Amino acid sequence: MAEEDAVEFFAKYKNWVAVKKISITENTKPEEIALQLSSIRQSIDRKSFEILGINVKALDEYAEFITKGKRKSWPALAEVLQNLGKQEAKEKITEATGNVAELQELGATYLFRTVAQKMQFDFDVNPELLQKAYPDLKIPKPLGRKPKG
Repeated sequence: MAEEDAVEFFAKYKNWVAVKKISITENTKPEEIALQLSSIRQSIDRKSFEILGINVKALDEYAEFITKGKRKSWPALAEVLQNLGKQEAKEKITEATGNVAELQELGATYLFRTVAQKMQFDFDVNPELLQKAYPDLKIPKPLGRKPKG
């Protein structure tokens, strides 16, 4: 049997399971492969912070609070990022990391990334950016419960 190109990712940790798979043929477009790779990265990024014990929900809420009503622009991003140096942000990070010194910088990293993403700036290729660049690209829906009948 000929070797087949594919991107496959499987992770299981406690009650978290992630499965991402795409078979690659000569008809597979590069953007479809990039979509799969970016989806894998997106799946593991958030989970990595959670596994370390960082309360990402609390940091998400704070990021939402400090970015509320802000539009995508460099001046608005600079203004919002200045909030990350304030005492309030440091307290939120300390709370979200359970006051564990080793997690402070990781909590700050998560908050920084989340704030930038909420302002519609991103550091990586992600499914949403790919769909903007390639409108015909379909983001696969996660498998869920199928209706009866």
